[in-house]
Amino acid sequence: MDLSNLKPAEGSVKNQGKRIGRGQGSGKGGTATRGHKGAKSRSGYSKKVGFEGGQMPLQRRVPKFGFTNINRVEYQGINLDTLQQLADDKKVGDTVDFETLFANRLIGKNDLVKILGRGELKAKLKVSAHKFTASAKAAIEAAGGEVVTL
Repeated sequence: MDLSNLKPAEGSVKNQGKRIGRGQGSGKGGTATRGHKGAKSRSGYSKKVGFEGGQMPLQRRVPKFGFTNINRVEYQGINLDTLQQLADDKKVGDTVDFETLFANRLIGKNDLVKILGRGELKAKLKVSAHKFTASAKAAIEAAGGEVVTL
């Protein structure tokens, strides 16, 4: 160690932030780094969400379209490859019902379940759900399983 490579001990020097608005002598007095005039220089300024400087905001430029069907029924989709994965991991026996899907965190407690046909199913399972696609139903029955509609 010599004078060319001296440095302070670890953690002893803190780089404190700039103190603004503390008088002219600080070099950051006067406008306190905010510039002159305009809304941004005022106290209490906060930009509105989506404000574009007076230009018509995007969410008002784009027209409204469509509607929300109040009678829509949402199903939580579960694919055949997911069921096969559960069977491979020995997380289900020979039946797959609402309780087992809920226990494996694939659905919520208020969800309606629809079995979809992606992937292939080799395991012989008794599957109970609210709905089945035609391809899923065929695949489950082809694997020797049973389909139960809730």
